[in-house]
Amino acid sequence: MMRIALMTLAAIVSAGAVEVKVVAEEDVYTFTNPNNGSGPLWSYGCSPIARVGDRVFVAQMETGEGVPRLCNTRWKLLERGEGGWSVVAETPDFKQREPTVLTTDAARRLFLYVNPSIMPPGTEYGACEPHLLSFDINAAPLSPAKLAPSWIGTPTFTDHSYRGYAADANAGRILMFNIDAQTSVQHYCLLAMEGTVLSRGQVTFPVRGCYPQVALENGRGHILAVGDIVEPIEEWRAYKKEQTGQAWDYVFRRLFYASNKDIARDPFIEPIEIANVDATAGHISNQDLWVAPNGDAYIMYTESEVGSALMRDRFFPGKSTVPSLNLAIVRDGAIFGRHVLVARSDQEYVGHARFHVASTGEVYALAYVAGASPRNELLPIYPNVVPTRRIPVPFKTPFGSFLLASVRAGNAAGDTIDLIGVNGKGDTMAYGQVALK
Repeated sequence: MMRIALMTLAAIVSAGAVEVKVVAEEDVYTFTNPNNGSGPLWSYGCSPIARVGDRVFVAQMETGEGVPRLCNTRWKLLERGEGGWSVVAETPDFKQREPTVLTTDAARRLFLYVNPSIMPPGTEYGACEPHLLSFDINAAPLSPAKLAPSWIGTPTFTDHSYRGYAADANAGRILMFNIDAQTSVQHYCLLAMEGTVLSRGQVTFPVRGCYPQVALENGRGHILAVGDIVEPIEEWRAYKKEQTGQAWDYVFRRLFYASNKDIARDPFIEPIEIANVDATAGHISNQDLWVAPNGDAYIMYTESEVGSALMRDRFFPGKSTVPSLNLAIVRDGAIFGRHVLVARSDQEYVGHARFHVASTGEVYALAYVAGASPRNELLPIYPNVVPTRRIPVPFKTPFGSFLLASVRAGNAAGDTIDLIGVNGKGDTMAYGQVALK
């Protein structure tokens, strides 16, 4: 494994009251494309990285050589040490289609969300068994204990889980979501970290809601999901197929959020629509969700007026395909405020952005800004949204796509940002560590 120590002055940036220092930038593992429609960051509403004290763990996705798709990958649990990254637990079975993801109690336990196939190898869209594996990181060797959720009715769970995952370390609770492949209903199960099922339920969005960000805070459940459906406009669908020759045509144009008052007792209220670009064949990507101490939900997303140059040139001349980075704040079931964090521009735009909560309670968005000078930046979000104050994060090579060790996954708020993602080499997952002072 390659480790790059970045301790020079070039790796330290001071901006007002916060100083940003890049501590590490290193390769973690290389991967082979499983050609199953998934990849290491496919479950982007969840996280494959966790910090417990001074220890950092990553859930690796490994493709099996010669294993027929779709469920042709397996998980490995890696830990960062002085000599690099080492395997501390793994399964011998290549039965996963999607990457596995992590939550933690921020003390001694990790919880790995797995979704193994229960069908013969090579089965596509076959039945899977979503469950958790609990690890005591102080045990030697690490040996997982299975935690089995339960669900309302008999949902059809397949290798396309569109899972959501969150933990409340203070309350000792975990929240799992998994989509029913036949009905598109998102089923959820709330568990105690010891494995007891506390409640079950369902969330139904106006259209199929996928790639959810999920939060569990002060007894309340939250879910943010993007609409993922086949192009509904026949004229547009026919034109795209004529021009590209591709039958696959899923669009992401509506964004939804739902919550409840007490997830152990109450169902989720009817979802509200956060954004909609149906009229101009646009594109929306849900970036992250954070719940403030007063219960406000901070929803970050990118939005393009038109989803592609092909559609713009034919149907919407004069509209833009460049995304803007936006923030919506929901209070008491209604949108309370909106902010444009980074406006669309011909010079640069934001590709990905994730929330980080510092030890002070301040919240930043770590963003990738694409353009002539690609870079990562921090944007102050809470207690005050200051979109004009953009703090450079001087990685040697910027991370174009990434996920963080998030507080939504039970990780403690702190002044270290841990991220896993891609920073230049498409077949390599890299780790970055940033210190805030």
